[in-house]
Amino acid sequence: MTHKKRVGLTISYIVLILISIIWLFPFFCLVLQSFRSYQSEFGGMVNYLVPKHFSLDSYKFLFSEGCQFTRWYANTFIIACFVSVLQTLVIIFVSYALSRMRFAGRRLLMNIWLVLGMFPGFLTMICLYFLLKQLGLTQGGAVPGLILIYVASSGMGYYVCKGYFDTMPKALDEAARIDGATRFQILYQMIIPLSKPIIIYTMLVSFMAPWCDFVFASYVAFGKSDSYNVAVALQRWVWTNDYQGYFTRFCAGGILVAVPVTLLFMFLQKYYVEGVTGGAVKG
Repeated sequence: MTHKKRVGLTISYIVLILISIIWLFPFFCLVLQSFRSYQSEFGGMVNYLVPKHFSLDSYKFLFSEGCQFTRWYANTFIIACFVSVLQTLVIIFVSYALSRMRFAGRRLLMNIWLVLGMFPGFLTMICLYFLLKQLGLTQGGAVPGLILIYVASSGMGYYVCKGYFDTMPKALDEAARIDGATRFQILYQMIIPLSKPIIIYTMLVSFMAPWCDFVFASYVAFGKSDSYNVAVALQRWVWTNDYQGYFTRFCAGGILVAVPVTLLFMFLQKYYVEGVTGGAVKG
């Protein structure tokens, strides 16, 4: 390696390290605040970052009898798991049909979905809220209502998965068809086993959306604390008059929310990257 390249590589690493520090600093602060002792350090405003007295009081409060955090966490987990599985199935079926089958209106349908996908989802929030309200899927029924809305339009997210299927040779399908296999058997026994990266990628993305959603969840579950997800519930804590008292609990709740997603990306990062790169082709 020449001296010029070595200097350029060193500068690049320094810049990346600085960017990483800037990006991770808020998370570092969040972790520290979650271990701050409210009783001993929040008698007045504090002007230091590292707590003088570390405490697990905020985490204990989250799992105390009078706190609904476990209920909110369970709601979020149930919604995210159901949406992840159902949305992945819908996307796989739609992507396979658009990738392998040729039928009248196929190109027009793909173009319409592409145009509709450019419009922000929040434009339909009011209409969707009144529709769910007539079906009894708001407030007390917010959990199944949110699952229904998240899954309903999932077929429009076929782009990456279809691109991955397009990379597979159609000779596999033709050989299986000659042997008498049905379309479903080809998909289940041949395509899906070869598509682990894109399936994991799709499940991760499908899991992340409801896990982090706040805007639509706050509309649907408004006024019914038993149906809140974690994002809505923690935001309600910050709005209380006892801001300093709930701030450390808010930080502790944020840490617990980040743990599952962080672990999923750490263990499945390889498949996530393969799914993105494999599906980023022109179909």
